[in-house]
Amino acid sequence: MYNQTRRNKNIGTKKQGYGQDNKLTISSLYGNLKSFYEKLTDYQKETRIINNHEFTFVVEKTRKNSIHPCSVNDIQRIIEQIPVKDYGELKFIILRQPKRKEEILSPVWGRLIYSFDFEGEYYPAIILDAIDTEKQLSWSKKQTIEDKQEFERLKADGHIFTETKRNFIVELIPETARSTQLYRTLPHEFGHYVHYLDVVERPGNNDDDIDYDTWEKRIDFYFRISKSEKEKFAHTYAEKFKNKLIDENQIPFESVDTENSK
Repeated sequence: MYNQTRRNKNIGTKKQGYGQDNKLTISSLYGNLKSFYEKLTDYQKETRIINNHEFTFVVEKTRKNSIHPCSVNDIQRIIEQIPVKDYGELKFIILRQPKRKEEILSPVWGRLIYSFDFEGEYYPAIILDAIDTEKQLSWSKKQTIEDKQEFERLKADGHIFTETKRNFIVELIPETARSTQLYRTLPHEFGHYVHYLDVVERPGNNDDDIDYDTWEKRIDFYFRISKSEKEKFAHTYAEKFKNKLIDENQIPFESVDTENSK
């Protein structure tokens, strides 16, 4: 198993984290390992054991009119249903308040970070961004195939779009944002991590003595995989997982608390 403290040359660049329609271009220069999404302020943390695996939940305080749509208990309930083998070394679940500049450049629902620096520890992390309930989501009418597919997914989540001359506009409502983040984004980011595990960690590594050069080659190969292929894998993983929970009447469910929505 690789040592999570070894930071590959891709760490700290835009290749480091992929989220749904993640087009944000803010990044740290190589050599500055503390990326913008690792710079947390005014947060609370809580350790929870889920299926004998330790997760650290970090909840950053939100700005006025911003909320975390999903509570820690909500997220735990979904993670409990994810196969334990897909947890890997993933440890951090971050409920983050994005900066205003990030929201303007390109808002995202969430992202996977392969090596997240939190209080001197380096582990994979899933980040779910807070939403500003006073802002609207704008969706262009000029859509690629991938854009169209995501547009349909958002409508299936319950988002109601209003058509304007150039765009589709939707209000960010807590209930529908929760549906998107909890039932799609969270398993989607797990899907990205499973893809990483399948390519980098799992092939022929029954021993714990994988050498650094082999690990570097595997991870470099993984980062050369196109974003579209990564997204396809993650979407497929999330859709299968969501459909399974629907078939088992596990979702949707009412929020078990509202502690992170304030």
